[in-house]
Amino acid sequence: METINEKKYAENIRRQYAPQSEQQGKLNRLKSLDAKVRRPAIVFAYVFGCVGTLILGTGMCLAMKVIGNMVAAGIAVGAVGIVAVCVNYFIYKAIIKHRKNKYSDQILKLSDELLNKNTED
Repeated sequence: METINEKKYAENIRRQYAPQSEQQGKLNRLKSLDAKVRRPAIVFAYVFGCVGTLILGTGMCLAMKVIGNMVAAGIAVGAVGIVAVCVNYFIYKAIIKHRKNKYSDQILKLSDELLNKNTED
């Protein structure tokens, strides 16, 4: 006899291979578009933030004479790192705004179709 866990596992696999309804396909497309809007901005923010932090840390090391005897250069490099870290959020918001404008028509059309179908049911 099959156990309950085996039945649940088989049902889960069956659901993965069963054809999707039109509404499920649209919902997946909507999720994909939302990820397409947000993912590049998030990746940029993390990478740019890490680079800015490394620049700031290098400046601190130079200013404290850990990796050299260049205090003035360390202060300048550290200031560049501080600026990079500070503007990161604003660049992130600008990327999000640009990508929302780019994909808003598709997202609104798809979400309207999904919401209208839900109200008709």
